[in-house]
Amino acid sequence: MSSIFTKIVNKEIPCYKVAETEKFLAFLDINPNAKGHTLCIPKKEVNKIFDLDSAAYLELMEFSRTVALGLEKAVDCKRIGMTVIGLEVPHVHVHLIPLNSMEDAQFIKKEALLPEEFEALAKKITSFL
Repeated sequence: MSSIFTKIVNKEIPCYKVAETEKFLAFLDINPNAKGHTLCIPKKEVNKIFDLDSAAYLELMEFSRTVALGLEKAVDCKRIGMTVIGLEVPHVHVHLIPLNSMEDAQFIKKEALLPEEFEALAKKITSFL
């Protein structure tokens, strides 16, 4: 069965897209730790990050870096944190989280945004890529 991220890649489920290449997609997390929390995924469904072949792993990291640099320009924060946990969805995903405190990285506190806020934020981040 396809993961929710594969359904997003296949446009069966909408997302707030930030960036896209032939192999990767970045979109806003709809249950964000902080405003701007973005997920970077390979379009090919792979469960665990270390199951990616070396080239795909390095390409995902480079794609994530590019998105993080744009995100840092678009959102007021001290830095962009990156984490790969992978327990909630069986599809490789890199979390890029704007950080102002360690709480922002703990997946405890969540930020609530309206659809219009998500749309505006996605466009703003994209403008810096």
